[in-house]
Amino acid sequence: MKANQRTTRADTVERVIEAYETFMHRLMAAHAPEVNALDLTMAQAKALYIVFASGELRMSELAARLGVTSSTTTGQVDRLVELGMLERHADPSDRRQVVVRATPQAQANLEHLRELNTHRMRELLAHLAIDDLAVVERAISVLATAMTAEDPGSAAFLPPPTVVTTRQRKGSPS
Repeated sequence: MKANQRTTRADTVERVIEAYETFMHRLMAAHAPEVNALDLTMAQAKALYIVFASGELRMSELAARLGVTSSTTTGQVDRLVELGMLERHADPSDRRQVVVRATPQAQANLEHLRELNTHRMRELLAHLAIDDLAVVERAISVLATAMTAEDPGSAAFLPPPTVVTTRQRKGSPS
């Protein structure tokens, strides 16, 4: 790849990231009161999402995934336990290790936030032309494929891909 192609690619990646961040900020702002009601810092919310997505994690693994020290993670988990969002227990295979998992209350709160996001996305997608919807669908599919290639375990969290051809979208038999 030539130097100017790399610059163009890097510039394009930066524009995509900026557009994504702007989109996510607007999406989150749509239901900020609900998020604020949870009384979580962004760091605590991130820890909660990681634990929720993993089922349960050792504290050491959570610290590694967050990229912070064990003591920082302990403080975050302490607060999440106080809020009734996480529970911790000794790892049955190694009693020296502490394992955390999301409580039913946390699961309900996260499901509520997911529903808010889904509702808002439906509202936004309703404004798009069918051809633009196909572009969004393709972009998400491409990102999901990249994610799965990077971390094959992430495929467990993704629904099976749906491939819709142009012919199918226009109502013709496939």
